[in-house]
Amino acid sequence: MKVLNIEALKNSYLRGRTVMALDMSLSLVSSFLVFLATSVILGRELLDSTVMTAYLAAGFVTSAIMFILTRTYRIIIRHLGAKDIFPFFLSALVKGAMSVAVLALIGKYSNVVLLMGILDVCFTFVMLLGVRVAMIIGYQFINSRIKTRTDHQRILIYGTSDKSVAVIPRLQNSTHYKVMGFLERGTHTGGMLLERAPVYAFNEDKQLDKFIIGNGIDAILFAKDTDAQAEEDKLIKYCSEHGVKTLIVPGVDEVAEGQPFIRPREIKVEDLLGRKEIKISLDEIRANFSGKVVMVTGAAGSIGSELVRQLAGFGVKKLVLFDNAETPMHNLRLELEDKFPGLDFVPIIGDLRQVPRLDYAFKAHRPNVVFHAAAYKHVPLMEENPCEAIMVNTWGTRSVADRCIEYDVEKMVMISTDKAVNPTNIMGCTKRLAEIYVQSLGLAIERGQHVGKTKFVTTRFGNVLGSNGSVIPRFREQIAKGGPVTVTHPDINRFFMTIPEACRLVMEAATMSTGNQIFVFDMGEPVKIDYLARRMITLAGFVPDKDIKIEYSGLRPGEKLYEEVLSDKENTLPTFHERIRIAKVREYEYDQMLPIFSKLHHLAEDVKIDEMVRLMKDTVPEFKSENSRFKEMDK
Repeated sequence: MKVLNIEALKNSYLRGRTVMALDMSLSLVSSFLVFLATSVILGRELLDSTVMTAYLAAGFVTSAIMFILTRTYRIIIRHLGAKDIFPFFLSALVKGAMSVAVLALIGKYSNVVLLMGILDVCFTFVMLLGVRVAMIIGYQFINSRIKTRTDHQRILIYGTSDKSVAVIPRLQNSTHYKVMGFLERGTHTGGMLLERAPVYAFNEDKQLDKFIIGNGIDAILFAKDTDAQAEEDKLIKYCSEHGVKTLIVPGVDEVAEGQPFIRPREIKVEDLLGRKEIKISLDEIRANFSGKVVMVTGAAGSIGSELVRQLAGFGVKKLVLFDNAETPMHNLRLELEDKFPGLDFVPIIGDLRQVPRLDYAFKAHRPNVVFHAAAYKHVPLMEENPCEAIMVNTWGTRSVADRCIEYDVEKMVMISTDKAVNPTNIMGCTKRLAEIYVQSLGLAIERGQHVGKTKFVTTRFGNVLGSNGSVIPRFREQIAKGGPVTVTHPDINRFFMTIPEACRLVMEAATMSTGNQIFVFDMGEPVKIDYLARRMITLAGFVPDKDIKIEYSGLRPGEKLYEEVLSDKENTLPTFHERIRIAKVREYEYDQMLPIFSKLHHLAEDVKIDEMVRLMKDTVPEFKSENSRFKEMDK
């Protein structure tokens, strides 16, 4: 931008040869002006060429010698001080004396040679110092302009609404921002003035180049969230590509809490999806759960707590919250008491691995529907602690499913993951094993091979934006610290959903299911994690790789570059909902699986890791480890 050119000029220095040439020119001009003024004032023959040539040559040669001897050309102009004045005066004095001596020898202007000498000294001295003083003043002016441009971000306010115009008086005395005008999409307001500031109307990027780049704009300020959302794929994308920050005016409540008047635009997880958020009709879902006792395991987690929030508004008879995390459960309890004062809910601190505690929850509250969201989910951590992954994700799911059968639960909805498809890590395999147990048990009931009435539903989806421990909170923390933002690999990608849309689809699948299906969700196109990081940096008002660095740390144990496509038509069947499909998976016999699950449980209890992992790979033959020590066990 223009600011950069001024900055370069500010930091540049004139070469010694350039200064020498400038001083020689000034000396020559001074001698010429003296000779010309004397000739005109005294009425003598104007510009006697022979005398003038001798006079100018004497001054020119003498100046060159004196400038070299006094080294005036090496004095940095912007740092000129009082001690530097004498060399200039001495040079001018010697030059004047030599010029007078030449005139005396020629015999011309004999009666005014002393006057000419005095004038020559004065003219030369004044011009040498005058030009330097002028350059110093110019430098200081440029420097002040740069300081103003640096200290004050030049901004354009988006829109011409009352809220946008109201920003102007609030920024009049700002030490950080300088309003350069308004920016509005369209043509009807172009060229107008608002609060004495110009309105720039635009419809295409070429016009933005003129208004934003041409005026050295540092940021676009949005007065309303809705304006920023409307320009997400247009103006904000342009700003991202051109290193222009996007700012937003916070609400009154935020200002009251001590937040700055202007902050970087808040990052919303919907901004990072690359698609519109999935919406569904909630009427049928609401009717399906109204008046029922619903239990949620992992209720204090990211998915579990959102399920609780949505169920709380469906008129359920009672909500039973089961989780082993004390503080998150306490926070959820306070939230429910505040937002749903009439809701009957029971928080239970318990662990899936403690069967008596789980049994107590079922016996005491007799749930009609169970959402099983409790699980260990972090891939690298489970790769290092495989026995705990089996105990919670597989044995814990079996314990919940068995209690559902024992206490006549109508429907159990298990939350699974895309990592259960062709698993490459311990976590994904334990979730696939949980799917196998639940589906085989449901099929055994359906075929009359096992007593029970519970319908089992499994839902698979990919990564959830903003969930606890996911990349979004981590990136947000790293950006807040000034970086760097760490990405495992520049090409790694994942499928993403928001927490609310994932939970809505879970409940939709639970409503439509007749039992024993594994539902998969169409999550759109995969998103590169590198893109996510850069998008978050940009939406936070920074420039990637400039303000905030991105570093690549390498794939972690069990991690793969590309996730499986859940909604592939070759591996799924359609439902009436375009975003929900039924996975075609291999069916397992419950009686054959039961001893395997018991053995896995005992191996995990005894921490016999290698034997346990080999059994996992035998049971789920598609489980092929990636970037893991267990890879050597693959056949």
